[in-house]
Amino acid sequence: MTRLRCDRAPAWAALQTAFDTHGRTIDLREAFAADPQRFGRFSQQAPYVFGDLSKNLVDEATAQMLLDLAEQCGVAAHRDAMFAGAAINNTEQRAVWHVLLRTPADAPSASALEAQELAKVHSTLDAMLAYAEQVRADDAITDIVNIGIGGSDLGPQMAVLALQAFAHPGKRFHFVSNVDGHELASTLARLQPAHTLFLIASKTFTTIETMTNAASAKGWFTAHGGSDIARHFAALTTNVAAAKDFGIDTTFGFWDWVGGRYSLWSAIGLPIAMAIGADGFREFLAGAHAMDAHFRDTPLATNLPVRMGLLDVWYRNFHRFSSRSVAPYHSALRRLPAYLQQLEMESNGKRVDASGAALPFGTSPVPWGESGTNGQHAYFQMLHQGTDVVPVEFVAVKKARHTLQGHHDLLLANVLAQAQALMQGKADSGGHKHFPGNRPSTMLVLDDLTPAALGALIALQEHRVFVSGALWGINSFDQWGVELGKVLAKDIAPRMRSGDASGLDASTAGLLAMLREG
Repeated sequence: MTRLRCDRAPAWAALQTAFDTHGRTIDLREAFAADPQRFGRFSQQAPYVFGDLSKNLVDEATAQMLLDLAEQCGVAAHRDAMFAGAAINNTEQRAVWHVLLRTPADAPSASALEAQELAKVHSTLDAMLAYAEQVRADDAITDIVNIGIGGSDLGPQMAVLALQAFAHPGKRFHFVSNVDGHELASTLARLQPAHTLFLIASKTFTTIETMTNAASAKGWFTAHGGSDIARHFAALTTNVAAAKDFGIDTTFGFWDWVGGRYSLWSAIGLPIAMAIGADGFREFLAGAHAMDAHFRDTPLATNLPVRMGLLDVWYRNFHRFSSRSVAPYHSALRRLPAYLQQLEMESNGKRVDASGAALPFGTSPVPWGESGTNGQHAYFQMLHQGTDVVPVEFVAVKKARHTLQGHHDLLLANVLAQAQALMQGKADSGGHKHFPGNRPSTMLVLDDLTPAALGALIALQEHRVFVSGALWGINSFDQWGVELGKVLAKDIAPRMRSGDASGLDASTAGLLAMLREG
C-alpha cells in the first residue's frame, strides 16, 4: 500500500502558510470571545471519553486543513488496512491486529483468515479467564508477582493500579521489571512461597531481564521451602518448551501480530483479569472495542482519535512543541504517563519513513507528567511561566470511588482551574507574577474509572498515535532502536566478571574498570 507522506501533500504547504500568516498568533482568549460556540465546535463525546479540544491553538480553517491533510495522506485507508490484518508493519512483514484481541467472538469477519484468528483469540481468552477465576477462588494465593518488562509490565501494572476499586480484596499484586536486583529483592522480602504465584511474561521466554528475574524468583522459592513450581509459576509466552524446561505447565500464548506495547489485551493481561475478574476483563475489552468502532466508522471530522492525532502533528511540526505533559487528575491513573511514554515514543520515535528515507521533520513528542494535584506543586511552574510552551493533556473523572467528603470536588476544581489559568494567564507589570496565558490544553473526561472506560481511554491513545504515525509516513510498529543496547550489553556482561576491556572505547573501558573496583 502506497502512502503519501505528510510533507508531500498539498495541505502541508497550505498549513505552513496558515501558520506563518496567523497560526502562530492565535489567541485563545480572543477566539472564545469571538465565538461563543467554540466549546461545542471543538469538543465531542466518544465512547466513554469526552474530549474538549477547544483550548488548543487551532481555528476552524486550520482544523479543516488538517482534515484535508489526513485525507490526502490516506489515513483512513491505512486504518482500514490495519483492521483488515494487512502487514502494515513492513519491516517485519507482520500484521498489526491488536484490535482483534478485543473483537467479540460473534462479530462478523471480513475474511476466512480473520475468522480463523478470531477463533484462536477467544479460545485463548476463555482459557486465560478460566485460570484467572481459578486463582481468584484460591484463598491460599494471596500475592501475585508479574515478572516482565516493557509492554509485559507497563500496561498490566498501569491497568491493575487504575482499576484498584474493582480488584479482588484478597489478592495483592506486585510488578517486577528492572533487572536491578533491588527491585526483586524488596518484593520477595514481603512474600511467602506457599501464598505466592509468579507470572513470567515473555513472549519468547528469552528476554534477559525477565528471565534473570524469573530464575532468581525460582531460586528464592525453592530456597524458602517452595516445592511445587507448576502450581506457583505460570508463563505468558509462546515458547511452551522453554517454559516446560523451567518447570511451568500453565502457559498462555499470543501471536506475532501482537506488539508488546499493545499486548495488555492478550494473555499479558492475565494479572488484570486476576485483579478484576473475567467479567471485568471482558468489560475492559468491550470498552476498547467501542473506541475501535468509533475510530473505524466515524467520519474523520468527528473522530476523536483522528482529531487528537492531527493536533499532535500541528504542534510538533508547525509550532515545534517537542513534548506534551499528561496530567491525570485521579491517583489511580498515576502510571498512565509512563505507559504513554512507551506507547508513543517506541511507536513514533523514528527518524526515517516506512521506505527508509530520512525525515526532514520531527516525529514523536515526549509525553511526560504526574498525577494532579502533585504535578501542580512540582513542574506546573514551568508550564505556566517557563520559556517553552508545553501542551497539557488533562484527564478528569466525574465520579469518585471513595466516600471522603470534599476531596473530589476540590480535585475537579483544581483541574478546571489549571486549564483555565494556562489559557487566561494574568498580567503583572513587575514580571515575576506575570502569566502569559494562551497556553494550550486538552481535557479528557470519563464519567467513571471503570474497566470499560479505561479500555476506551487506552484504545483512544493507541489510535491517536496511529494517526500521527500514519501522517508522518513511518512504521509505528517496529522498535529496532531497543536492540543495539541489548546486543552490546550481552558483550559487556561477561567483561564485568573478567575485566577484559579489549576492543572497547576508552570511556567504556575506563568505566568498566572503575565499576569493578572493590
